[in-house]
Amino acid sequence: MIGFGEAGFTFARAASWPSGTFAFDIDASRVPMITDCGITPAASAEEALADADIVLSLVTADSAPLVAADYAPFLKSGALFCDMNSIAPQTKQANAKAVNATGARYVDVAVMAPVDPAALNVPLLIAGPDAAEAETALNAMGFAKTRVVGDAIGRASAIKMIRSVMVKGLEALTWECAAAADEAGVFDEVMASLDASEKHQPWATRIAYNRERMETHGIRRAAEMEESAKTLSGFGVEPVMTRGTVIRQRQAAKPRI
Repeated sequence: MIGFGEAGFTFARAASWPSGTFAFDIDASRVPMITDCGITPAASAEEALADADIVLSLVTADSAPLVAADYAPFLKSGALFCDMNSIAPQTKQANAKAVNATGARYVDVAVMAPVDPAALNVPLLIAGPDAAEAETALNAMGFAKTRVVGDAIGRASAIKMIRSVMVKGLEALTWECAAAADEAGVFDEVMASLDASEKHQPWATRIAYNRERMETHGIRRAAEMEESAKTLSGFGVEPVMTRGTVIRQRQAAKPRI
């Protein structure tokens, strides 16, 4: 294991991995955590990777390319390098070149839910030429919800990162809406209105409807959202997401003939 933050700790704590399992983290203060999970702390990345058949890269997004480039020479030929970091498919493709050049085998793995409390039951999507073999190895390690989604590096990551546009975007919109409702003293009324207008539909149906509405009424809605942005600003809430909505509504609108 490279990286022993929340994900590494959660996985290791839930697993019963053999004593020959090594972990390395650049933060030496995490050594006691590694030991407590029954994992052998490595003094260096080279020591951790020297004889590893499978590697889990669990670092921060900005560190993932550095780990792939700098640590790839330590991998033995044929080793499966599972890049489980939340990074763009293009980044994973670049990482794959660095890893595969050493004779190791790069695997694109997307972690599709919070690791805590799911731990080894967290859904994993796996992609790459060696995805099937990686899935078998991950299953043997205790990961229970895995699915191969293709042999192209970046496909698993694309699913995760594009999904995050909706999931994280809704979180940001929620914050912006609630902050303004609080400041205006109308939180309960806004929530009740949202509940009343909520439609429980499959996402594909909802997206088709939203696209049609934006194409037909995008210009008018953009103007309305400009006023919404003024509303938020008036209550001291910076309308970051709302400004983006103005732009997207205007861009989506089809010109009238």
